[in-house]
Amino acid sequence: MVYQPPTGARDLLPLEVAQKHWIEDRLEQVFRRWGYHPIITSTVEHLDTLMAGGAIDQNAVIELNHSSGERLGLRPELTASIARIAVSRLAQVTYPQRLYYHANVFRRQGSGQQELYQSGVELLGAAAPLADMEILLLLNDCLASLNLPPWSLVLGHAQLTRMLLEPFPEPLRSPVRRALAQLDRVALGEMDLPPHLYDRALFLLDLRGEPETILATLAQPDLGLVPLTAITPLQELVALLRQSPISVTSETAVQPQLILDLSLIQTFDYYTGLVFEVVSSPELGCQILGQGGRYDNLLGLFHSDGQSFPGIGFVLNSEVLQKCLGCGGGLPQRAPASDWLVVPTDHKAVAAAFSYAQKLRHSASLVRAEVHLSGFSSRPAIRQVAQNRGISRVAWIEADGLPDIEVLS
Repeated sequence: MVYQPPTGARDLLPLEVAQKHWIEDRLEQVFRRWGYHPIITSTVEHLDTLMAGGAIDQNAVIELNHSSGERLGLRPELTASIARIAVSRLAQVTYPQRLYYHANVFRRQGSGQQELYQSGVELLGAAAPLADMEILLLLNDCLASLNLPPWSLVLGHAQLTRMLLEPFPEPLRSPVRRALAQLDRVALGEMDLPPHLYDRALFLLDLRGEPETILATLAQPDLGLVPLTAITPLQELVALLRQSPISVTSETAVQPQLILDLSLIQTFDYYTGLVFEVVSSPELGCQILGQGGRYDNLLGLFHSDGQSFPGIGFVLNSEVLQKCLGCGGGLPQRAPASDWLVVPTDHKAVAAAFSYAQKLRHSASLVRAEVHLSGFSSRPAIRQVAQNRGISRVAWIEADGLPDIEVLS
């Protein structure tokens, strides 16, 4: 019998782990430079917390059996958990709070992968548009630090999209929005919409492109689509993005393409304002590298008096980033090799070999030293073992504990 991980789970081998850590280390440096602090949340949560007042579909949550009768599940994302912590454990802190994490999440997705790795941030207690601006520039700085190939930033706005869909009857809003998000004209034609609503749906279908052009269209008073006050926050944000120098950490980093898409739908329904996605280039399959948005009512769900604080954050999908960076050759291509192979020349030298290896490990910030464990074979055979493992230095340890150092080509 061949044992495999459960459906939807996967194992990470040393090279994959090294690549994952390479990504996380660079993102963490950026997070810290921007003043964000690490947080770790519980993997298991009460089901009520995970569903965030119905904003997260229960079908997406992997529920656990528990003898106490509590309804528990594995976290499908971290924003709801961090909102709970902010209300219960961070109630006395000074806002804004800047938090970051690296974590795995668990999400029921049919036959697809159900365990996912993410890196993300949450900015709590700061309102739009300045906090939105910080998050988008931080996002750009993160991706620039990875030397990621060209990517696009797709902006949307949850409240504005709801306004545009208000003329549609309640039962049709979700199907219409889904068809708009998928650019599916056929699905719209099959909904038996009245002519004026069908025309409106087709009009909304084309509300995707250069932000200034789309916003100018929405602002036309003769169309009467939405109040001008509903457009202003996005106009201010786009203007700030155009005026601000994009922070880059590499000469190879590029300015992302900015797209406004008012049919943009996020997986979780707690967003109240700006929403966005990061999409890779067409050459890399237009994969979603990350997503995020503003949630100004979420913290109130966990407060005893309903008091809330504004919040915004984003998450980057580690495995998609890993795949895209692998195509460009930016990631490590092998697991880190040890720096030293310490070889006892006979059984009397074993204790001295372990002692010398320990001395090497403490000689600098990170020195990898491993002891040869495969018996007392010939020196040419051991040299070949070291070269096969990418080890450049061999310390031959005699019974008196003295090392004979050899540097391999």
